[in-house]
Amino acid sequence: MKIRPRFSFSGDFKIPGDKSITHRAVLFNGIAAGEAVVTNALLGADCLSSVACMRALGAQIEVEGDKIHVRGAQGLRAADCDCGNSGTTMRLLMGLVAGQGVDARLTGDDSLSRRPMERVAAPLRLLGADIETTEGYAPVAVRPARLCGCTVDTQVASAQVKSALILAALGADGETVVREPLLSRDHTERMLAAMGADLHADGCTVTVRRSSLRAVDVAVPADISSAAYFMALGALCGETLCRGVGINPTRTGILTVFDQMGVDYALENMRTVCGEPVADIRVRKSALRAVRLGRAVMPSLIDELPVIAVLCAYADGESVISGAEELRVKESDRIRTTAAMLTALGGDVEERPDGFIIRGKKKLRGGTVDSCADHRIAMSGAVALAASEQGGEILGAECVDISFPNFFTLLDS
Repeated sequence: MKIRPRFSFSGDFKIPGDKSITHRAVLFNGIAAGEAVVTNALLGADCLSSVACMRALGAQIEVEGDKIHVRGAQGLRAADCDCGNSGTTMRLLMGLVAGQGVDARLTGDDSLSRRPMERVAAPLRLLGADIETTEGYAPVAVRPARLCGCTVDTQVASAQVKSALILAALGADGETVVREPLLSRDHTERMLAAMGADLHADGCTVTVRRSSLRAVDVAVPADISSAAYFMALGALCGETLCRGVGINPTRTGILTVFDQMGVDYALENMRTVCGEPVADIRVRKSALRAVRLGRAVMPSLIDELPVIAVLCAYADGESVISGAEELRVKESDRIRTTAAMLTALGGDVEERPDGFIIRGKKKLRGGTVDSCADHRIAMSGAVALAASEQGGEILGAECVDISFPNFFTLLDS
């Protein structure tokens, strides 16, 4: 995909639905009593993997436009579930299937099969789950077992690990308490509470008891992780307005970074949709300053770090990002691939075990970005090239279909 420079940029965008919320709306309604409609759903490859897996397990699901109709299965059936490239699908299914007490074999593509699954399996075994990974990776086998509630202190602030434990706890005897070191995104807690789960969240602690769920309709807000690319482009090149974006406080770390970098932005038309705060986000071209980001803010912006690194490459001064070792186990090693992307375009980046040091410049030269089959690297590279002197091209650009199928169409518009 060739990207030309945008020296002046203005756009009004409808961003696709939130990937995290779409996954959960499909998975949770798939085990709930009744029927639900998920509107403004993200129909990228990852969320369609969740649809396919829940169908295999017995839920009745139809996709119509950007709507997903779900009738929950009252008792899942044993199944082989192909999770494609979706870590969220596989990790949440590990807990969901364990809690529902059925046999399932979870597989994925080559990329997903290189991502660690023992980090989810091990804490689930504390509840009594019978889960076998393949030397710590997929394929993963889940077998029926009696689960008993306990207190689990997670080692990382991960919404996927936390959500898997909560889903398993819905089928466990007694009370389960999940504690994480920092607060990760809380879409699971919000949605399950709306569906009737016996669940109480208090900061970094979630208490869960055995529960049955009732189906609920979900209107999915636009994904702030997807909006981040056009927000960043506005800060670099002109003005952008992204409409109906979810601003859940566990997801707005990028706005904290904007504050620190001096980005000119505004939240307009703020409202609440299905329990999730939503706003239109307007961003204008800004003089950027360097930033220092540490471990405390990472759970709220981990997916946005590659495009934040692009902003740092254009900022005045030296930016330091640390405590981000979680990037090593994403669709690619995003510390390595982000550093390689910026270096290829003329940036000054020093890779660290847990992040980067980025010395900002007025302009990047441009060139060729290898996406490494990682959708966030491809889209971050496109932003960097659009703001560069010469533009360039993205190799493997088709991987953006995982989360933002019309990204390049919107960029061209």
